[in-house]
Amino acid sequence: MPKSLVVVESPAKAKTINKYLGSDYIVKACMGHIKDLPKSKMGVDEEKDFEPHYVIIRGKNDIVKDLKSAAEKADCIYLAPDPDREGEAIAFHLAEELENGKPVYRVILNEITKAEVLHAFANPTEIDEKKVQAQQTRRILDRLVGYKLSPLLWQKVKRGLSAGRVQSIALRLICDREREILSFVPEEYWTLTAFLEAAQPPVFPAKLARKNGEKISVGDQQTADQILSDLKDAEYSVKNIEKKQRKRHAPAPYITSKLQQEASRKFRWPVKKVMMVAQELYEGIELGSEGAVGLITYMRTDSVRVSDLAVGEARSFIPNEYGQEFLPQSPNFFKNKKSVQDAHEAIRPTSVFRTPDSVKQYLSRDEQKLYALIWNRFVGSQMRSAEFDETIVTVAAKDYEFEASGQVMTFPGYLKVYQEETVDPEAEEVAARIPPLEPGQNLRLDRLEPKQNFTQPPSRFTEAALVKELEDKEIGRPSTYAAIISVIQNRNYVIKEDNRFKPVDLGLLISDLLVRNFDELMDFKYTAHLEEELDEIEEGTKESLEVLNEFYGDFTRDLKKAYDRIENIKATGLATDVKCPQCGNAMVKRWGKFGAFLACTNEECKYTQNPDQKPEDNLGGAVGSESEHVCLKCGKTLVVKVGRYGKFLACSGYPDCKFTAKLSQSSTASSVEVPGEKCPQCGSGLVEKQGRFGPFVACSSYPDCKYIKPKMLDVKCPDDAGALIEKRTRGRKIFYGCANYPECKFALWNKPVPQECPACHAPFMLEKYRKDSPAFLECSNKDCKFQLEPEPVQS
Repeated sequence: MPKSLVVVESPAKAKTINKYLGSDYIVKACMGHIKDLPKSKMGVDEEKDFEPHYVIIRGKNDIVKDLKSAAEKADCIYLAPDPDREGEAIAFHLAEELENGKPVYRVILNEITKAEVLHAFANPTEIDEKKVQAQQTRRILDRLVGYKLSPLLWQKVKRGLSAGRVQSIALRLICDREREILSFVPEEYWTLTAFLEAAQPPVFPAKLARKNGEKISVGDQQTADQILSDLKDAEYSVKNIEKKQRKRHAPAPYITSKLQQEASRKFRWPVKKVMMVAQELYEGIELGSEGAVGLITYMRTDSVRVSDLAVGEARSFIPNEYGQEFLPQSPNFFKNKKSVQDAHEAIRPTSVFRTPDSVKQYLSRDEQKLYALIWNRFVGSQMRSAEFDETIVTVAAKDYEFEASGQVMTFPGYLKVYQEETVDPEAEEVAARIPPLEPGQNLRLDRLEPKQNFTQPPSRFTEAALVKELEDKEIGRPSTYAAIISVIQNRNYVIKEDNRFKPVDLGLLISDLLVRNFDELMDFKYTAHLEEELDEIEEGTKESLEVLNEFYGDFTRDLKKAYDRIENIKATGLATDVKCPQCGNAMVKRWGKFGAFLACTNEECKYTQNPDQKPEDNLGGAVGSESEHVCLKCGKTLVVKVGRYGKFLACSGYPDCKFTAKLSQSSTASSVEVPGEKCPQCGSGLVEKQGRFGPFVACSSYPDCKYIKPKMLDVKCPDDAGALIEKRTRGRKIFYGCANYPECKFALWNKPVPQECPACHAPFMLEKYRKDSPAFLECSNKDCKFQLEPEPVQS
């Protein structure tokens, strides 16, 4: 009997939904996107209104084939990927592949509970074409930028580099902050604290605030000493006492960016991990006899809106758990920003009655920590404000005024459940130390303490701080923050030091190059404006083609100017303090096939050197200097060069002669020729070289003769008595085979050792390994199980 096919993104989500729908439905997972633009080419036709060409993602063919087979047997198809732009695009591509004349429905699941799932399947919708257009427009924009900018970086910086539209903005934020730190000049300032005593103890501190009624700042020791001199015989008295009642209102429930920031601060989690754990809580957790249940609502949202049902649950829970005094007279409601899409509720528990303690036994440690954070924030959002008594005491001394201020909590309110930030401990301490005082009351000076301070540079971005900065500048959206941060790290443009982002030299260079040549693309406001236009496409107030045409016209003009401007530049580099030892010009740091190197800025000078070594060292002289050896091919002098594997000797006749040889690390007197051995193919001498996989022996006439001497083992082939040699597969994995291949195809993965088996007298043993253990020997005869364990290491 035909059944309905339901397609979701992940197996966990499929398992939870399948439990609620029953046997009339087959639920399968597509494992995310099934189609994307091809990796090998642009995939966007600029001449045909930027028409995208999507292909099945490599590795997804079997999944698509399985889904098609299930769709052919089904009576209808329900598509239930996540309820955002990416999910809508996944549903669109699934419909393209699976439709086949069958009715196709779109199901939106903001939370995965039985009631929500049954309601959503009873009220299916259609695929939102506008939302799909917004996602595809973003994808096309990113592809245009990546495929047009990357060749510029390849040509002028280093092959293999890439640039992204939003990721480059994030990189710029990190690089700009680094330059602020490097250019920061500390400024001196002083604080003066009077420790005063009234008729009753204790002594309390008051800080210098004003002189002659105007705010005062103390910039140096001379000024501080002058104030100390002025106050030498001063009398101190209470000028004014101000008491206020302060309220701290409950915060709104989490949106995606706030959850990422809070979890990053409190748990030191990467943003990517926050989203992974939240996804697990959303898709469903096995709760014993209750089965799989989604514990939180959809975790990609920028709205603080909460359903009336959820508010009602919280208002019935709070008085029973914490007392009637913690419940406000009316529900707390929160306003969204103007730019908010408001497609989904805020992140909240699907049921407030599933407390963190009641589900703790079913959750992993990470799941429990994040669920408690979300639950506490939501419950706190519907509780009364916290209340504080604040006291500000003004103390007069001659022309100067000191202030002592502190606050004491009188009612915890929402802080009973959730604390976004702790109450200022210093303010509480000062408040506790202020004794009963009256205006006009004289005070005794215990001591007057001056303290020298210096302003501090801005801090590097943590992941939480970077997300906040992107959010404040309206760059990116909730679903993109984790991807943005992952990309700039994966491309090795930034590193983390003490959990904070620091740009590497390559990242600084790329950011500078893009800012100089693509000022609009790298402008924060312009990028934010593009995000607004994507929202307008989703809302149906703007056309995709209009946005693409406007962007592409400006972008191609900038791209042409950039190529024209730097066409005659040999390469770009990062400025250094190093001078060229050959011509005296400045050297810059550049990147090549084998990593970073220093190069002379004089185009006529070809001098280069390793950035980590000095012009002269003990490895055979300066890079580029002549050696005492001569070329075995043409007789010219060999010179010292540096490559991927360090220094080597190369013919000074390059490029006419491409002879190279190994350079001895112990001295300049290097024996580059293998004595007494000739190439069996051309008769030239054999030389020892250093390659990617270590030393090897090859013909000195390379590249005319490409003979490489095989590594012979002192073991005979058991099939034809030929020698066994070391070989490599196309994937560079080592194996051992007969030297008489292809006549003899004997081969082994384990290294043969010329040692007879004591048990069966087989001619050789095999070297094998166990996990976390030294190598051991095993008989090469499969019928003999003899093993020889390694000798214990003597202490």
